[in-house]
Amino acid sequence: MAKIMMTALAVLMIASGCSSGFGATASIGKAAPDWKDPLVGGGSLSMAQLRGKPVFLDFFATWCPPCNEEAPEVNAAYKAYASRGLQVVGVDVQENATKAKAFVDQHQLTYPAVVDSGALSDEYSINGMPVAVFIDKNGVVRRIEIGELSSEKLDADIKAIL
Repeated sequence: MAKIMMTALAVLMIASGCSSGFGATASIGKAAPDWKDPLVGGGSLSMAQLRGKPVFLDFFATWCPPCNEEAPEVNAAYKAYASRGLQVVGVDVQENATKAKAFVDQHQLTYPAVVDSGALSDEYSINGMPVAVFIDKNGVVRRIEIGELSSEKLDADIKAIL
């Protein structure tokens, strides 16, 4: 009897679209998922630490030409809007801390960068780069942009979350 009940419950969950939370992905209009990753240079950073601030997650990889091309613009945008509370976080996707630090140093980034093991990029269904995620001060994902952004689009997306 218990086996029949478990099977019925599983069928009901699948039919109703429920899940246990595994494989959940972030989406526009929903709360940004919690995460905690190691910072390049030591320590760690989490979404919980960023609550109350507008956040721009910049997913990149050192081998990605568009990521390298837009890094100076992202850094300039951070410098321009940091005084208004913007927090930019570089997210190096599935590389090691040495490569991530080389990228940060090469581009003289002034915002923090974390090394993602893959969990955070999975939450946002990252399958190409760069990807920009804009989260408002209430922790709600407002925009997810795939590909290199023009300086005008980057500026507009940032202003939308300030």
